[in-house]
Amino acid sequence: MRITASILQKIATQMGAVVFIEPEYELIGHITFSNGKKTVFYNTRLNVNGFGSSHLVSDKGFCNYFLKQFGYKVTEGNTFFNEKICAKIPNPRNIHDGWNYAQELGLPVIVKPLSMSLGILVTKVYDQAEYYQVAEKTFQTQSGLLVERFYSGNDFRILVFDHEVVAAYQRIPLSVIGDGKSTIMQLVENKRQKLVEINEKILIDSEDFRIHQKLQRQNLTLETVLPQDTLVYLLDNANLSNGGHSVDFTDSIHPDFQKLAIHITQDLGLRLAGVDIITTDITQPLEDYTVLEVNSAPGLGHFMSLGERQAQRVEKLYFKVLQALENE
Repeated sequence: MRITASILQKIATQMGAVVFIEPEYELIGHITFSNGKKTVFYNTRLNVNGFGSSHLVSDKGFCNYFLKQFGYKVTEGNTFFNEKICAKIPNPRNIHDGWNYAQELGLPVIVKPLSMSLGILVTKVYDQAEYYQVAEKTFQTQSGLLVERFYSGNDFRILVFDHEVVAAYQRIPLSVIGDGKSTIMQLVENKRQKLVEINEKILIDSEDFRIHQKLQRQNLTLETVLPQDTLVYLLDNANLSNGGHSVDFTDSIHPDFQKLAIHITQDLGLRLAGVDIITTDITQPLEDYTVLEVNSAPGLGHFMSLGERQAQRVEKLYFKVLQALENE
């Protein structure tokens, strides 16, 4: 059973609720609490956030706009659309406008789909060929994309529920460590298999064009045998669904960053959110930061895999969420 469904079933049953989970895909479940109230969930989406707020943050461009209006530091960027959408809107910005804008920002830039999650197609672009490659791939399935300035620093997710930070962790991009005998492709496959055993969804593909580009910039290929203990990063984005790993900062996050994440969550009308930021050190007083994204249905399976303490934090969070849904 998928991790989220398994946890929700476990906790809801302990609360005396009746749980039905669709058996084929194990994505959708229905919960009837002991007081007769009912709720449903779809994977990591629970009925705890309003539809409007959830829909707003699912569009990265709109989310950035409102956060900027509220006074938060967000990524500098703009949205661009496929030809079908450009034909319908008053201020069209097409794929070629996106490239012109990327040059204005200064390469490298980040190009990402406007409304997708899990780090899919999020790409650090260094030249025109790379830009058009990811833009054309994005427009095969999506109507819009974002071109953003690249910000250096450490990537953190801060998890908030009802005015409280319940977890904070650094997200580190997919990497492999050489053993002196295996090719990078073999190391990637070994890592993928290990991650699949403990996580609900891992999107690692050795044929991913982003991995090939990253290796090429390091004068490496998938057939390269890395020396013992040599660390090589394979992606630029730190999404855990793309095989990245996390380091728990829940006990050491500075109160300034806790307040920042709580206020962002409140201002967007959310109760549950994962706030993604770039900063140097989340354990020190807040001096500089950039909000990358806000997620209204954060997946926690990867964080849980860090250990028993993290698993307990996740279970405690879902207990609070279900308790709130039962009593509202």
